[in-house]
Amino acid sequence: MPARELQEQLNKLREQLEQNPPLSEVERDDLHALMQKIELELELETKAPDNNLADNVNLAVERFEVEHPTLAGTLRNIVQALGNMGI
Repeated sequence: MPARELQEQLNKLREQLEQNPPLSEVERDDLHALMQKIELELELETKAPDNNLADNVNLAVERFEVEHPTLAGTLRNIVQALGNMGI
């Protein structure tokens, strides 16, 4: 169940990025790299959890909170889903 919730939040983030919010190329690349790390974690299903992953997502929340609150909200949901998975 938590993995499905995480996948849903990733899909939501992907949809938001497809709407082309005003992000710099670096910001967009950083979000895509973070999403890839999360997807890898989903594939591994906590066989070797990356304990830094939630910290990295929290940093992204702080980075986008002011200028992109919708993205930050989705990222917060991802942090919650990671926590539910024990990551």
